[in-house]
Amino acid sequence: MNADVLEQYWILRRGAGLLDLSARSRLMITGADRKRFLHGQVTNDVNGLATGQGCYAAIVSAKGKIESDVYIYCLEHALLLDFEPGLAAHIAARFDKYIIADDVQIEDVSGKYALLSVQGPQATEPNVPEKALSFKQVGDRFYINNARGTKRGFDVFVPLPEKDMLKLPGTLCSEAALDIVRIESGIPRFGVDMDETNLAPETGIESRAISYTKGCYIGQEVISRIRTYGQVAKALCGLRCDVLPNRGDKLLLGGKEVGCVTSAVFSPALKANIALGYVRREHNAIGTKLDGAEIVQLPFVNLDASF
Repeated sequence: MNADVLEQYWILRRGAGLLDLSARSRLMITGADRKRFLHGQVTNDVNGLATGQGCYAAIVSAKGKIESDVYIYCLEHALLLDFEPGLAAHIAARFDKYIIADDVQIEDVSGKYALLSVQGPQATEPNVPEKALSFKQVGDRFYINNARGTKRGFDVFVPLPEKDMLKLPGTLCSEAALDIVRIESGIPRFGVDMDETNLAPETGIESRAISYTKGCYIGQEVISRIRTYGQVAKALCGLRCDVLPNRGDKLLLGGKEVGCVTSAVFSPALKANIALGYVRREHNAIGTKLDGAEIVQLPFVNLDASF
């Protein structure tokens, strides 16, 4: 870890860090049937969202495998989706496949809006509502309460031409610094800790992303069956490691492979090597000692602690 990233990390933990996340994908969904349609495409409740509210969800295949995670925001006349970079065309094509007689239009607005984010305990802005994932529209800007692993934080969607005119608090930080915070907070990232090979319930996002009362959606039958009749064969776990592992390293118990590492970092707050990784169900109880690692409770860092 270089000195700049370390300094930025402590800004995110103790102050306010400003990040440019404009590379992330953004879709706008309009049309009279937009809420009903999207409700049937994602794992969380979209029908229940009022204007100014948002939720976190997963888009899964008919077999329950994750195609993307996504933040969904309910605007007055549209739904705005925010998700990982480079996926807009793929997710738009997925939606188009299911639009038959629905009054639904999908627009890629990734290049029309910038996304700036301020994260850290001193991340304050009068336009940001108090409730998580709720937002306030000010002109063409959207101020969203969204802490991305930090104690508090907010995002701002702003039309690209206005990006350089927007004055926000905070010291410029890198995504590398935010990634340390993300791992400490036990938050999996799509494309890193979860992908199209993973069932949604095994990734650690179940409590935030899946509604078991919302009714039918693509993949719902598989996910509900897992909850009703059994557990997943593996699950994402937190690990404290003797030596910092690499992504993809095998996790061993008595020399036998029981899982693999997906993210790893040295934690400045804990002064320890930590990792996220999948471990087979029969070996993933908290406190289990693997070869060179121990399974621990997530998140690694108490977000209410004073750094």
